[in-house]
Amino acid sequence: MQRTHVPANLAALRRRRRLRRILSIGIEQLVLAAVAVLFLIPFLWLIITSLKPIDQVFTSPPQWIPEPVMWSNYVDALGSPAFPFFLLLRNTLFYVVLSTIGVLLSGALVAYGFARMDFWGKDTLFAITLSTMMLPGIVTLIPTYILFRWLGWVGSYAPLIVPAFFGSAFNIFLLRQFFLTIPWELTDAAKVDGAGDLRVFWQIMMPLVKPALLVVGVLNFMYTWNDFFGPLIYLTKSSEYPLVMGLYAFQTQHGIQWNLMMAASLAVAFPIILLFFFAQRYFIEGITLTGLKG
Repeated sequence: MQRTHVPANLAALRRRRRLRRILSIGIEQLVLAAVAVLFLIPFLWLIITSLKPIDQVFTSPPQWIPEPVMWSNYVDALGSPAFPFFLLLRNTLFYVVLSTIGVLLSGALVAYGFARMDFWGKDTLFAITLSTMMLPGIVTLIPTYILFRWLGWVGSYAPLIVPAFFGSAFNIFLLRQFFLTIPWELTDAAKVDGAGDLRVFWQIMMPLVKPALLVVGVLNFMYTWNDFFGPLIYLTKSSEYPLVMGLYAFQTQHGIQWNLMMAASLAVAFPIILLFFFAQRYFIEGITLTGLKG
């Protein structure tokens, strides 16, 4: 009789375990969904406010559905003389693309040297490079500004773009960690065939570190797209302002018209949102792989 009850008891136990697992997963998903909604509410309110008439922005209780929906707010904001969107977008893309190219080239080249080449003082130089991350940027602001003014670069994009071609400690560290995960056999086989370090770096290593390069590129793209302090210090002409500076200038003239401000802010943030959605899978993959080996 006991043998006939064992399968039934096992089946009941498996059903209970399966039910507990389903409930656990369901609760986790509900909690994650609730947290996601909390984070999305400010962005949703940004979109709603950008579509409201000005007299509905600060109503109490808040009005979640605009009546009527004012799509013309985007036309008024992006067509305002105080916010020449396409000129600002061109300036921003010029700044972002060139600085990102500089960060990728310099960071990858220096990281390859620290990870795959042997030379005297390598560990000491790498430690010095990492120690620069502990120095706040505000400490070097005045000496750097004096240097760029002596070079005659103030009033142009040179102080914002040229330093990107000389490496960044964080990006060098990130790419070095990725280079260390690549088998040494690939490098040795290429050198046996007569390839030099530069050819190994460009033709073998660079294609293999694409996930890490994408991480560095996306991080730098987001940083430079939202950079306000650098252009504020070094740019003097409004015709050279990037989007963030243009948005600030627009705010000074239309600070009371919050619906137009929200429309302009959404237009500035929209390219970054698209970039993250298209690159998030590769971005997370690169972050994960980069931390596999110390």
